[in-house]
Amino acid sequence: MSVLVYTENWDGKFKNSTFELVSYACEVAKMAGTQTVALSLGKVDRNELEKLSKYGADKIISSENDAFKALDNQFFTRVISDVAIQEKASVIVISNNNTGKALAPAISVRLKAGIAAGVNKLPVSIDPFIVIKRAFSGNAFAKVAIKTGVRVITLARNSYMIVGNERPAVIESYDSIDGSAVRTVVNDVQKQSGKILLTDADIVVSGGRGMKSPENWPPLVELAELLGAATACSRPVSDEGWRGHEEHTGQTGKIIAPDLYIAIGISGATQHLAGVSASKYIVAINTDKDAPIFEAAQYGIVGDAQKVLPKLVEAAREMKSK
Repeated sequence: MSVLVYTENWDGKFKNSTFELVSYACEVAKMAGTQTVALSLGKVDRNELEKLSKYGADKIISSENDAFKALDNQFFTRVISDVAIQEKASVIVISNNNTGKALAPAISVRLKAGIAAGVNKLPVSIDPFIVIKRAFSGNAFAKVAIKTGVRVITLARNSYMIVGNERPAVIESYDSIDGSAVRTVVNDVQKQSGKILLTDADIVVSGGRGMKSPENWPPLVELAELLGAATACSRPVSDEGWRGHEEHTGQTGKIIAPDLYIAIGISGATQHLAGVSASKYIVAINTDKDAPIFEAAQYGIVGDAQKVLPKLVEAAREMKSK
């Protein structure tokens, strides 16, 4: 028996979210009295693979088949499922990102396994297998029992800490793959450059109607640049055309979970908070001391964004110059 964790890579490198996932899977394996098996698909060099053992992976299985370059979800599903069967996995842990949301249901069907999406805590118990996830737009928690022998769970970002738990690196190659069935062909790859992707950002600086007009946005953008952050906005801002819809965060926009979310002039409607509540830390700036955003924030400043923001920019400049 084992706990299998799918470790996604980006251009051959793992992100902190992957190490969080391995740390979580290791603790679940400890609760179940079994081992942690990390699965890497695609071209990743040995030094990068060995990092997974620093966070609790007892065994690392790697496949560098060229067929993975096609990004065919059916192919990924088949390989992950086959490895799960080979390793007798009782739990399969996947990130609750765009990739995980596509793969987890398909793996669940293929293995006839129960699934819980967006889990944000360790299991309450292993037998019966009960996990906790957010419900009702993040306003409540639900306990979900998975009664099948194999369970698939997707872990929400920033739901667990990154824990060092180094093991001897045992790396195995998985070559039992037939890529001839892959139907997807990638003809061209165009990557966005010069701007941090909102869904990948560790820090996000976001503005709402409290910014008052699009002309007031330059200091917010400058703050984001100084912090190495992505920029975002609330839905009313994108609806007004002040900022592009690709920056809209919330229940009807992008769901994000950065380490730090700075909300400037955002009141914090339920729909907005549903998209950002998984952030590790939220800093809110608003003139209304009773704004709902302050209930979700760890730190808050009651004040006019137009007066507070320049002070933040000044402090960020000073910090960067040191």
